[in-house]
Amino acid sequence: MNLKDIHSVYFLGIGGIGMSALARYFKFIGKEVAGYDKTETPLTKELVASGIEIHYEDNVDLIPKKYKDLGATLVVFTPALPKNHLELNYYLTAGFGVKKRSEVLGLITKNTFCFGVAGTHGKTTTSSILAHLLHATGTPITAFLGGISEDFNSNFLLEGNDYSVVEADEFDRSFLQLSPNVACVTSMDADHLDIYGTGDDLKDAFVAYVNRLEPGGKLFVRNGLPLEGITYGIEDDSDFCITDIKIKNGSYIFNIKTPDSVINGVKFNKPGRHNLLNGLVAFAMALEAGKSPNVVAAALGSFKGVERRFSYRIKQDNFVFIDDYAHHPTEVNAVYDAVSEMHPNKNTVAVFQPHLFSRTKDFIDDFAASLSQFQSIILLDIYPAREEPIEGVTSEWLLSKINNPNKKICSKIDLINEIKRQAPEVLVAMGAGDIGQEIDKIKNAFVE
Repeated sequence: MNLKDIHSVYFLGIGGIGMSALARYFKFIGKEVAGYDKTETPLTKELVASGIEIHYEDNVDLIPKKYKDLGATLVVFTPALPKNHLELNYYLTAGFGVKKRSEVLGLITKNTFCFGVAGTHGKTTTSSILAHLLHATGTPITAFLGGISEDFNSNFLLEGNDYSVVEADEFDRSFLQLSPNVACVTSMDADHLDIYGTGDDLKDAFVAYVNRLEPGGKLFVRNGLPLEGITYGIEDDSDFCITDIKIKNGSYIFNIKTPDSVINGVKFNKPGRHNLLNGLVAFAMALEAGKSPNVVAAALGSFKGVERRFSYRIKQDNFVFIDDYAHHPTEVNAVYDAVSEMHPNKNTVAVFQPHLFSRTKDFIDDFAASLSQFQSIILLDIYPAREEPIEGVTSEWLLSKINNPNKKICSKIDLINEIKRQAPEVLVAMGAGDIGQEIDKIKNAFVE
């Protein structure tokens, strides 16, 4: 498919974070763009404000006429759509060019020098840091991000077509549509077992992704992962290594050892050792654009962050409110470690919304162990996303396994009152579902 011949692009699931970045891209380059999504959100409102037409009912009659032109319309869909989706089946039956988001990303980036960021955790933060570093050091890029960068106030950046930054998503094997020139793998923990079946099958997919590197390409791998590449780590024998970490005024100060030199006094403002690792591999990848290590290292200090990735929504002497996308036990552990390091000995309440019945079932004991570490835990009901309920898989089941007396289930309606009753010094909200729509409500309830 030649994208130059496409006049109109229709998105099924346009409100997804990755889909909306693609929608912004096509709108930016002058295509007609419209789409469907199940729910109106702040993100879809932003797309509408930019001139993109969106409707929220699965109804073929609501598709604008110009997006029914067989020869000039590209249809992009998310695999999260149900198989009986009326609009999707209309396009499939009528013989339109219907592609997954990942296929379109592959088409857009195939003629660029592509940086692909993969891993079960850390993709969004790492790709956002990398985009920031390249932008800050004068490298014109196109970036498709899986979150809203606080540096760009967007999940999309288009400054040039020579370099691209892409979040390589393992869900539904999407990343196997990409052929990066420089790639990284941040983690390979078992996840998406509803797709892969076993953790070993997931690891095989990461190997297949690595094998898609362009000839002469470079792979950066977190030290300890079962892949051959340039390693990165903290206080170890990695090729790129962070050493001599100190915390000063809530920021990390450290040295970076590269294969060729040592850069002293690097500053990074995002809490958590996992974020230090994300920053380190982004730094290493950015060097492949030919920039000076000292210039790239200096740019690390100006990275602002990504919405819902350990985002401080309130930071006062007597109360801190942190919002995070954590939806896997490893990510919950990382949030706990970061809170403990930056806010030691504080009364911390964790609000957690489990995401997917299948993920909750697959990792029930690990979720219980990770959540039990907090001083108090408030659980919301499981967010189903694309799934139907699984008998017996409930937040009540998860609650019963949490080894902590300070635990309870709460509705979203009663959540703010319950948080106020518990009067935490540090409040952490975690989850990948619609808990994100509660964050501003919570913030407004605690802002004096």
